[in-house]
Amino acid sequence: MNGHKRADIRPGLLVDIVLKQDQRTGKLTRGTVKDILTNSPAHPHGIKVRLTDGQVGRVQHIVSDR
Repeated sequence: MNGHKRADIRPGLLVDIVLKQDQRTGKLTRGTVKDILTNSPAHPHGIKVRLTDGQVGRVQHIVSDR
């Protein structure tokens, strides 16, 4: 499942995000969603979230529901 629809994202989900500095390479970072930062219902590059460790990026894949 991709992370382009806000309705699919909620705190506690395990996701892969791309950080701003990794957008060129596409390197993914895995973590658990703490906050959803995008207000619109959908975003073509992924919904922006804050992970529990404080990193911010756009969701590329939803890995699993914890």
